Amino acid sequence: MTPKTRILVVGGGGVGAIVALNLQSGCQTELTLVLRSNYTAVQQHGFQVHSCDHGKLLNWRPWKSELYTDVCHNNTNTNTVVNTIPNISCDEDEDAFDFVVVTAKNIPNAHANLASQISPSVTPGITTIVLIQNGLNIEQPYFNIFPRNIVLSGISMIGSEEIEPGFIKHSFADHLTIGSFHNPNLETAKEFKEAERFVGIYSAGGKTVCMHDKNVLWNRWKKLVYNSSINPICALTGLDAGQIRMAGDSISLLVRDAMREIEAAANASGYELPVDIVEFMATVDPVEDHFAPSMLQDGNSIEYEYLLGEPLREGKRLGVAMPVLSTLYALCSAIQWRIEAERESIE
Repeated sequence: MTPKTRILVVGGGGVGAIVALNLQSGCQTELTLVLRSNYTAVQQHGFQVHSCDHGKLLNWRPWKSELYTDVCHNNTNTNTVVNTIPNISCDEDEDAFDFVVVTAKNIPNAHANLASQISPSVTPGITTIVLIQNGLNIEQPYFNIFPRNIVLSGISMIGSEEIEPGFIKHSFADHLTIGSFHNPNLETAKEFKEAERFVGIYSAGGKTVCMHDKNVLWNRWKKLVYNSSINPICALTGLDAGQIRMAGDSISLLVRDAMREIEAAANASGYELPVDIVEFMATVDPVEDHFAPSMLQDGNSIEYEYLLGEPLREGKRLGVAMPVLSTLYALCSAIQWRIEAERESIE
């Protein structure tokens, strides 16, 4: 029997739960899922998943999936849910993870720590790190800590949110592109091959679209047209993606102005985007779906540094005027400061 690929998934919210579900559905993996805020709920009741790709799953856990047991011909599933990063160096019987997949959000002051936190599960030169996260320059902390490991980019176009701990509403089909952030210490051909390997594993269940992305930065700038505009505007106003389209011309103009600034920064960086990108991204979410983008879902902290700060700094470096993005960034910074101040006063 061919050994299964050992994968650790860090983060099991709206995106991470569907990622774990897809990775297991192909019956090629031994999956460990690291949960935090929703760990107790999932341990007690499993995930409740309402998915446009997978249907309705009740009490689903990665190590006990009734849905896939017969398909995989395996009644002794070794997959697990844990609430701490496994330290494989402390367990002589534990094999190296082939992949560590990070789906946790890039929250300010936490991203570099997250790169350090996964270190006990990363075997130098062997484990491939997959960042299914939004934003620009997210790979740099990982290159600094893991100079001999391949780091892959995952760009997820998905509508999935955790309504309450362990309850996943997946309403927009999963479409994942996987490419490689080029590590100057490694061969590009090896990075490409590893990206294609992950695409094959993720696609094996036939429940999703997963493709090899040969132009990672172009696709990241493309998604930033949405994530640097609609995401923060929804978070700042408290309106979902449908409501901001119904809230009047002033909001519609603000969204499009922010998008044009990202488009200009991308073009100045050498990544020319489609001419209709602004109108496409401004209307991609059906109004009636009332989809809550990731920043609106964040609650305790907002994911603004890699979605706003990094593209803003890159655009300014290239001489692009970005007054709307500068204002959104300043407002998000102020909100983050307030959230952290309130948290410190409680603690």
